[in-house]
Amino acid sequence: MTSATKRVPIPANGVDYRGKVVLAPMVRSGELPSRLLALKYGADLCWGPETIDKAMIGTTRRVNPRNGCIEFSRMPSNSINKEDAKESVIYRLDPVREKGKLIFQMGTASPELAVQAGKLVAADVDGIDVNSGCPKPFSTSGGMGAALLRTPDRLVSILEALVKEVGEPYQIGISVKIRLLETPELTESLVSRLVRTGITGLTIHCRTTPMRPRERAIREQLRMIIQTCHDAGVACVMNGDVTSRDQALALMQEYGADGAMIATAAEANSSCFRTEAEGGLAPWREVVHAYVKYCIECENRFGNTKYLINMLIPGKNKEFREAKQTKCYADLCHVLQHDDLLPAAREVDELLNLAHKSTMKSKAVENAIANNETARAAGGASRLKNTTPASNGVGPIRTNSIPKPVKAETKSATAEVDASTISAPQPPQNEVVA
Repeated sequence: MTSATKRVPIPANGVDYRGKVVLAPMVRSGELPSRLLALKYGADLCWGPETIDKAMIGTTRRVNPRNGCIEFSRMPSNSINKEDAKESVIYRLDPVREKGKLIFQMGTASPELAVQAGKLVAADVDGIDVNSGCPKPFSTSGGMGAALLRTPDRLVSILEALVKEVGEPYQIGISVKIRLLETPELTESLVSRLVRTGITGLTIHCRTTPMRPRERAIREQLRMIIQTCHDAGVACVMNGDVTSRDQALALMQEYGADGAMIATAAEANSSCFRTEAEGGLAPWREVVHAYVKYCIECENRFGNTKYLINMLIPGKNKEFREAKQTKCYADLCHVLQHDDLLPAAREVDELLNLAHKSTMKSKAVENAIANNETARAAGGASRLKNTTPASNGVGPIRTNSIPKPVKAETKSATAEVDASTISAPQPPQNEVVA
């Protein structure tokens, strides 16, 4: 068998990364609604957001009876008032719509903790990936993420433990995502060690640890990394400045990569997973409607929903400013004119204790008051006696039923009583949104 055709076997419950254009693991941007959105527009696989092993350990697995999602939740460990503390969902997945498509990415610095966390999710995901490339302090400060590139012995031991104690028993693949090291020699040495641990895939982010997303990806080492992976029969996925499916397929062809991973372009418009022949980028309003629908269905935390909404809506649009001010799903649907989603939005607002944060009703009342003030300033209030009953909402006054005054004082008192019993005009019903 030649090196070109050598392939490590794909476990029965795992997935092959070859020929795939996939969604990158992104903290906050990689929650369930975002993944469903990427799958809707053609992503072949989705990496979930990096989830720390210690956060998963101690969680309880439950099936949400309202939507069928599997949720791993736990009580917060740092809550001041334990009695009022509520469980937090650490990880949520859709066992139907994500079946055969979901890779769980783990942040870890310990083989033992990695195995504990891996066993919790292994039966519900299609692969486990170890994050060895995140440069953020929350990851590196604990020896995780890109910090593992400096401790290759530890990284190797983590991968070997996951392969033996999680991958083989649960029949899923274990993979790793790394960044470039300072020199091609250092990168090649590391990759050569990693592909011998029993992993089925390796993703290379074509940037070094200090580099930021705005800096151009470095692809000069890519062919060497791909060849090193192929020599061991391991699939290699490329990442960095991949912005569309068409570009991904072209880069895979050019460099010989098995797959390509899209990150920031998917945050801006997830329809980047469609080819031009399939329609290319969809209008942002279509994408946002689908995203909000998924968020409501998944009962996604509203703060997380708004995080990606702020990226999906172009900043120059008035909807961007209005959506940024909303504090619940009903108000968000109102400003985006998603009237078809309003009933479900109100239900999930009640469920997530957001209904009391709605400002749409008070705004309608303020508008009605402002309109009345404008009419009064224009002199409209002085002609109230000539207003027909149909226009002001007050029934006809039967003047023949009013007793004739005996004295001037009685007439005055009667007028005061009549004025107090006439109800104020009610605002139109369509101005009030629950």
